[in-house]
Amino acid sequence: MENHTLAEARQTRIRYLIISILFVVSCFSFADRSAISQAAASMPKEMNLSPERMGYLLFGFGWAYALGQLPSGGLLDRFGSKRVYGISIVLWSIFAFLTGLAGYGPAGAVFTVIFFLRLLSGLAQSPVFPGNGRIVAAWFPTSERGRASAIFNSSQYFALPIFAPIFGGLIHAAGWQSCFWFLGVLGAGLTVVWFTGIYGVKEHPRISQSEAEFIERGGGLVNTDARAGAKKNTLTWATVKVLLSYRMLVGVYIGQYCITTLTWFFLTWFPLYLAQARHMSVLKVGFAAAVPGLCGGFGGILGGVISDRLLKSGCSLSFSRKAPIMVGMALSMTIIACNYASAQSIMLLFMSISFFGKGIGALGWTVVSDTSPQGMIGMNGALFNLCGNMAGVTTPLIIGYIVEKTHSYNGALIFVALIAFCAIVSYGPIVGEIKRIELNPVASAS
Repeated sequence: MENHTLAEARQTRIRYLIISILFVVSCFSFADRSAISQAAASMPKEMNLSPERMGYLLFGFGWAYALGQLPSGGLLDRFGSKRVYGISIVLWSIFAFLTGLAGYGPAGAVFTVIFFLRLLSGLAQSPVFPGNGRIVAAWFPTSERGRASAIFNSSQYFALPIFAPIFGGLIHAAGWQSCFWFLGVLGAGLTVVWFTGIYGVKEHPRISQSEAEFIERGGGLVNTDARAGAKKNTLTWATVKVLLSYRMLVGVYIGQYCITTLTWFFLTWFPLYLAQARHMSVLKVGFAAAVPGLCGGFGGILGGVISDRLLKSGCSLSFSRKAPIMVGMALSMTIIACNYASAQSIMLLFMSISFFGKGIGALGWTVVSDTSPQGMIGMNGALFNLCGNMAGVTTPLIIGYIVEKTHSYNGALIFVALIAFCAIVSYGPIVGEIKRIELNPVASAS
């Protein structure tokens, strides 16, 4: 019987298929967020896309994305990840396609229409990362969670090298609208993949019993989506108050705001920096942006591997998670050196080091999976992502203001480096010990 069980365990590794789907869909989400930055240089002059107006256009998505976090967390906890996340993919694919069609409207109205569509897209994409965190918490044991979270989180780095050259080629050949039509069609295909490939651990038609037991014994929350429609509503201020009462979680939320500031710089202003400050063509921007993106992606996966290996070697959970984050943020501060690099190759080297460090340090979703109270994974992930993606509101506006007033990106790079330092402080004394929060019955019921 034991040999049969071991053989059965070797037959399925469905959790790796699940994380692969999360990675692909998350890449698609980040591609949608960055497309507007590459398309901006080719948009009609009548739109008057000054740095400040571009900041507002980017702000629209970030503000709506942040605003949608808490409702999306409540919906994920109540109705399950598959249904809520899947509807999200459908909606933002439609909005991407409509953004391309908006280019055929009156030139003076294009900016307003696109701004409105970016708002809707931000709301539609709000379940993505809380949903990722929920699914990883269910499908992966604690000893594999760092790598799993790092894989889906690395999508933000691989999205640039994968899609930036594609967008650059499409824009060069068929105009700026074409990249949004491409995203709409791609989204239709990914919707099919999502609904045919994503299930709860115990509901997946191809998982072996031994794999399900291995995940559950290792700390996977395999019942996360069981009877999702019958679950208690966690979308309450009482739930938020309980989560905010823990200093550890507050420190993690602040840290994520700092780390996400770096993400938003690279996703939104980095292509513009290459075009405006470094005077690169649309095609060169696409390929140049790919280099730091690849470094960030490899750094992201390496950070998860290092964290899990530290944990397996006997280090505490706190040290295993915090050490890569703090070292990575220290490396990210090298972005300041770009202000003193006249050669394009040296600038890309420092950007690549900075992006690599940011990847290593992006373990926040692993920490969320490690610390979330049972029954509040969606809401904790949503509150975490809400705080983090307030950077999507502030970063475009702050950097847009700095560039507009100084006519230079030097101050913007200093701002990004200072925020990386704040992340180190947050994960140091503020977070303290990392551990799962066990709610008492009174707190859970409140």
